[in-house]
Amino acid sequence: MLRVETRPSQQIPAKPDEANKQVDPKKPLLIFNLPNGKTFREGEEVVIDFSLANAKLKGDGGDYRVRYIVDDDEMKWIDAHEQVALTGWTPGKHTIRLELIGPDGWPYRNGDYNVVTRELTVVK
Repeated sequence: MLRVETRPSQQIPAKPDEANKQVDPKKPLLIFNLPNGKTFREGEEVVIDFSLANAKLKGDGGDYRVRYIVDDDEMKWIDAHEQVALTGWTPGKHTIRLELIGPDGWPYRNGDYNVVTRELTVVK
């Protein structure tokens, strides 16, 4: 079972990071600051760090939430702009899905953004 620790995060405004993806820079935008396919050593923490633009999270006085799902497990919520550090990974391949959830409770899509899955590998 993963251990979760939250800590303050620098709020850097999100900017589209891939030129070939569709996006409206005036709409809410979530960027997951974790490269896809990254390898971690057993015992190392994996940090869910994100940038957000044109949207405020509930804990920061807004209407949006960030949802994350690890390996198709139970969904968890981030309601304030903070980093979430996960430790206790088992060796092997894992996925983290990060979604920006709008005021209506549904994922808020912005072109090819705001619903992102990253794969990672944990080695001994």
